[in-house]
Amino acid sequence: MSEPTLPTWENVKVEFEDGIAWVTLNRPDKRNAMSPALNREMMSVLDTLEVDDRCKVLVLTGAGDSFSAGMDIKEYFREVDKATPVGVMRVQRESMGWQWRRLMFFPKPTIAMVNGWCFGGAFTPLVSCDLAVAADEAMFGLSEINWGIIPAGNVTRAVAEKMTQADAQYYLLTGEQFSGKKAAETRLVYESVPRAQLRTRVTEIARVLMAKNPHVLSAVKLAYRRVKDMSWDVSEDYLYAKAQQTYSTDPEQGRKHGMDQFLDEKSYRPGLQNYRREDKK
Repeated sequence: MSEPTLPTWENVKVEFEDGIAWVTLNRPDKRNAMSPALNREMMSVLDTLEVDDRCKVLVLTGAGDSFSAGMDIKEYFREVDKATPVGVMRVQRESMGWQWRRLMFFPKPTIAMVNGWCFGGAFTPLVSCDLAVAADEAMFGLSEINWGIIPAGNVTRAVAEKMTQADAQYYLLTGEQFSGKKAAETRLVYESVPRAQLRTRVTEIARVLMAKNPHVLSAVKLAYRRVKDMSWDVSEDYLYAKAQQTYSTDPEQGRKHGMDQFLDEKSYRPGLQNYRREDKK
């Protein structure tokens, strides 16, 4: 059977490699700044990859020496200033539609690979990914204060979600830049590695994720996103219900195989390894 044909995207490049969909923001001449056209295309990309079996893990990165310089100042701000209120609303909806609503709850695991510049608006899709790995040499910045504007579009919310309070307030108020190493120290990203090792490290993590039961993996990541805003009592009810839903709809029946192999066969240790997925039925 021939592989599905992808739509034509001008501002985003998608490549498949052994279960990984490498999604590259592709405006290197603009440091991959996010324009209204790129935002519309990213919605299409996520809709397409959600049902494409070649995508087991999605990696988001940028072309050239940048992850993304944030929102395209000219196209997103100056030109939008001339639009009608409805037009402005549509542009904002398309932007936020993928940068956090769609990406944060994408059913497959997502990794942000921060290869270079990551400024302003780029913090939102960065934080919306499940995991993030940066190059030591990557440069981060919340320079909105230097423009006389606030980090809007949920950028401030993204920073508050991940970074330590002291670091978040310092960089929001000063606009100073910081490195990939510092981003890891503030917990904005999971870790940083030398740029030459970045793709290799991200691939390693993706392979770990692909070894898991994909149905359960999706349930775990989505449950985590939901319970963070719940009370403990509501979370308890939700997670019991989510667990039952997950087990009953899992085509791999992972819970049964995992229990059988651990309790009856005593053939593996869950704290150290996965159950044997070749036993799935």
